Order: sequence, then C-alpha cells, then structure tokens
Amino acid sequence: MTKFRKWFFKTSTARLLTTGFGTVILIGAILLWLPISHNPGHSISFLDALFESTSAVCVTGLTVVIPGVTFNLFGRIVLAILIQIGGMGVVLLGIMLIRIAGGKLGMKTRSLFVAAQNLSDYYGLQKLAMVILRITFIIEAVGALVLWIPLIRYFDPLKALGHAMFLSISAFNNAGFDLFVGGDSLIPYAGDFFFMMAISALVILGGFGFLAMIDLAKNKCRWNKLSLTTKIVCVMTISLLLGGTLLFKLTTSQTWLQAWFQSVIARTAGFASFPLSSFSQGALLIFMILMFIGASPNSTGGGIKTTTAFVIGLKAVSSGAQHDEDSCFYRKVPNLVFTQAFTVLIYGIAVVMTATVLVCIAESTLPLADVLTEVISAFATVGSSTGITATLSTFSRLVIICVMFIGRLGPITIANLLVTGSAKEAKFTEENVLIG
Repeated sequence: MTKFRKWFFKTSTARLLTTGFGTVILIGAILLWLPISHNPGHSISFLDALFESTSAVCVTGLTVVIPGVTFNLFGRIVLAILIQIGGMGVVLLGIMLIRIAGGKLGMKTRSLFVAAQNLSDYYGLQKLAMVILRITFIIEAVGALVLWIPLIRYFDPLKALGHAMFLSISAFNNAGFDLFVGGDSLIPYAGDFFFMMAISALVILGGFGFLAMIDLAKNKCRWNKLSLTTKIVCVMTISLLLGGTLLFKLTTSQTWLQAWFQSVIARTAGFASFPLSSFSQGALLIFMILMFIGASPNSTGGGIKTTTAFVIGLKAVSSGAQHDEDSCFYRKVPNLVFTQAFTVLIYGIAVVMTATVLVCIAESTLPLADVLTEVISAFATVGSSTGITATLSTFSRLVIICVMFIGRLGPITIANLLVTGSAKEAKFTEENVLIG
C-alpha cells in the first residue's frame, strides 16, 4: 500500500487516468471472456471480449458480437456496469465510493476529477461530484420507467423492465448498446413515437453536459444569467439537432421521426432507426461531420465537442471581419480558448486520418467511406457502423480499440503521456510566417 501511494502521488494526472480506464477495460474483458458470461452454446475470443469491454467503457457501442445473443444475465450486468463506469468516469466512481466509506477527497483525487471532467478550477468539487451522481441516477431511473411502458407491448413485463433498465443506462451514457436479439438496433421500433422520443431525450440529456444542466437549473433557464459555455451549448445543440434532422430528411428516404432520431444519435449515441448502409453518400458525409463534432463538454458523449466547433467557427468568421473582436453573446473569448480548440481539432484529425490509413491498408477491399465512418465513430465514441465491424481483421480491431480509447480519454490526454523532459529556459527570436 505504501508503494502504491508513493506511485499514485508521483504519477501524472494523464497517466493515472489512462491507467484507470485501461485497468477497468482489462477487468471487463476478462469477465466478458469467461464462460460464466455467455449463453449456452456461445463463446468469444479474448480479443472480441477486449473489443466489447473497450467499446462499453469508452461508451462507444461498436460491437463484433450481438450482446443480446452472446451474453447471459451475468454478462449483461457486467456490460451495463462497464457502460456506467465509462459514462460516469473512473474518477467520479472513485469519489462516490470514497464518500460512501466516509473518507475525504485528497488533492490528487481532486486534480484527477478536474482533468476527467474538463473543469477549470477546484472550487466545490466534492459537492459538484455528488450532484452529478444524483443527476445521473435520477435520470436513468426515470428513463427506465418511461421506457418500460412502450416495451411492455413487445415483451413480457419482467423482460421489458430488463431491457428498459439497460437501454436507459446505455442511452444516457451515449453508449448505443442494446440487448435485442435481432442485431438490428432500434430499427424494428422506428415507428414507435413514444419509445423513440424517450430514447432521444436520454441521449440529449447525457450529451448536453452536467455543468450546463446545473447552470440552467440554477438560473431557471434565464438566458441573461447563463454562462457563456451554457449559451454556446444550447445554441449548438438546438442547431445541430434541427439542422441534422432537415438534412437527413432531404438526403435519405427516412420519415421525419427517423431523421430526427438519426440527428440525435449521430452525436455519440450509436443506436439506429435506419440502416447506415442505406445512406446516400451526402447523408453519410453529414453523419460523419455530426459524429466528429460530438456532444458537449462535461457530458457522457465524445467528439471534439460542440463548444470546440463553435469557437473554431467563431474564429474563422471574426478573422475575416474588419473588427476581429472574437466575441459572442456580449462576451470576448480569451485567446487561450482558441488555441485549445484548434489543438483539439488538429489532434482529432490526426488520430482519425492515421487510423483510417492503417485500416485501409489492412482492409484493402473495403470502401473508404465505410472505413472512415467506422474510425470517426470509434474516435467520437458514437458506435454507428455501416456493418463492417464484425468483418474487420485482428489488426484493424486493435486499431479501432486504440481509437476508442483515445477518443474516450481525449487525444490531448494521450499526447500528454508522451511529454518528456522539462521546460526549456531559452527563448528563440520571433519571426513571422506567411499564411494562406
């Protein structure tokens, strides 16, 4: 224990977060690999178990097996727990256990929580952590009850309750897993308005961001009282949902309900109400863009985040204007925020492009659009696929596993692991560079 404490306090925050998620994934893979997790007559390799565990902890939803067919009750419970841990975060789960045991949060634990939740300061962390936990469990409990009502029409009450509980956890944590045996996601229920809207509500709440939800509740949705981040989240969420719905309706043969649902789940949920393989090339490109943008900060979703996309767009517009104020909603955005936004964008593009090239080399017969969709889906922890996941080779699956892991932790966190040495004291002479 003494050695562990010494290692814990000396290790960087990025390394601790990576180790924490990696450990949970490995434990989950072992549990899902064991025969105790499988239905009679079914078994999976350790690589497939590792893929499923990574997808669950990274709340992605990509799967190489049909969970409802392969896993028994124990395996399904393990899968649900992995999704819950992935959505909450290893650090938040640790804080919950510390509080239950009556312990206090140390400075190292606080720094981990700040890094994991993308916070800017250490004020009121313990209270914030408990509020997030309460929000999570309340929404998931209410969601399960709401989903149970329509599912009774398709299953017996007990089985419907099991599906409702699992779907509520999966939807709120933007995981995209389901336990239906057909392997068609939610396509068989695409015409059920109440059911699809309930799933949509859970996905939107999970991807909206805890801090934004708390800010809206605290200020009773009064626009002038909201923080700049919350305002951007609200504008981007509404714009992407409505814009995506309209574009999908125009570029596919979907109903308005299906187009709405695809717009909702494109930003990190991974369910489906319409086969992605039936999308036109234009619709698939729109889907990729929505996936890459993803959810909002401090949420259960992935992607580069809505605020990042907004800030990059703001900089592009303001740079072309004469005033170049970099302001919105009567507030000026700090230059550091633009630097962070472009860093996230560049790192995200680098991860996606590198992984796409590697998979294309290994899977030379697959169309580029299918591979790019799969990689972006993994990076943005979406889980949507054109149907190629189960056909990927061992090398390609390992690449997708790495991309899911990077996408969940964030490319900057992974990059920080590679930083070595100390800061340089020497400063070089500044020189201009021509751009454009």
